[in-house]
Amino acid sequence: MNDLKRRILAAVKDDLDDIEKALIDNLNPYLDLVSEVAGHILFSGGKRLRPLLMVLSARLVGYNGDYEKTFSTALEYLHAATLLHDDLVDDATLRRGKPVAHSKWGNSITVLVGDYLLARALSISAGTGRLRVVQILATLTENMSQGEVHQLMRKGDITLTEDEYKEVIRRKTAMLFEAACRVSAILADATEEQERALAEYGYNLGIAFQMADDLFDYTLQTSEFGKEVGADLREGKLTLPVIYALQQAQSGDRDLMIKIIRNQDFSEADFKTLTDLLEKYGGLTYTQNTAASYIDTAKKALAVFEPSPTKETMLDIAEYALARSV
Repeated sequence: MNDLKRRILAAVKDDLDDIEKALIDNLNPYLDLVSEVAGHILFSGGKRLRPLLMVLSARLVGYNGDYEKTFSTALEYLHAATLLHDDLVDDATLRRGKPVAHSKWGNSITVLVGDYLLARALSISAGTGRLRVVQILATLTENMSQGEVHQLMRKGDITLTEDEYKEVIRRKTAMLFEAACRVSAILADATEEQERALAEYGYNLGIAFQMADDLFDYTLQTSEFGKEVGADLREGKLTLPVIYALQQAQSGDRDLMIKIIRNQDFSEADFKTLTDLLEKYGGLTYTQNTAASYIDTAKKALAVFEPSPTKETMLDIAEYALARSV
């Protein structure tokens, strides 16, 4: 464990413990099977980053209510629902190092439990008594669904542009991070400036976080990553490392890359060849540098807040988005 991660965990240990308890207490299904399937994804080692950002953001703007931990579970339920559905759509085999839910309980149960988690998220948001908060989560759910549809429409399409890729991850990932931070400001009756700053922090952190995950698909081993390395490519997802390298590659190398991409049963040797070409044509470095620029923007957004331990932790989390090993 590096020093940065150790420092973050020390600062948020009590918050993470409270979030974990709230996730159990607020699930509330009347069927044990729903708890079992939901727990398979909810309690399988997730980083709790989204609910943690919500709690930290609330603290940063001086929230003094008692609903932030409860509401933070809505974000994790929503995220877990999308993972259940996405794994099924993508025909994935592993999630966080474990067999995916639909491989154990089947497609129908998995979809319905995902639906239940979406509904719980909206019910918890309604508990704030603030229409705007409900609207944010409803709009977020719409956008995350459309991002997934957009990604499916362009599955395996080598003409996918960087702008389209960014639009997909904006809807699927960045808006969830943004919502986590923005809702905190709303609950705390923060100023417009503070709300904008938190939203900007969350949005840019979310973009960078997803880019880092997409990079890890080509730089980590399965044991480190928690899912099969090369899974994105096997599922037909073209991410920034590939998009950029394809644009830069010479014709012979580009043809070889396309051949590997289109053969979703590629071998380990093929994948190594592709990874070497991504390195050769700057796809990995470009993705790392682009993500770093979003992290820089995220950190600058917090400049409107006075120095505090909470602000330092949020700056550390932004730094860790790229420094993490998984």
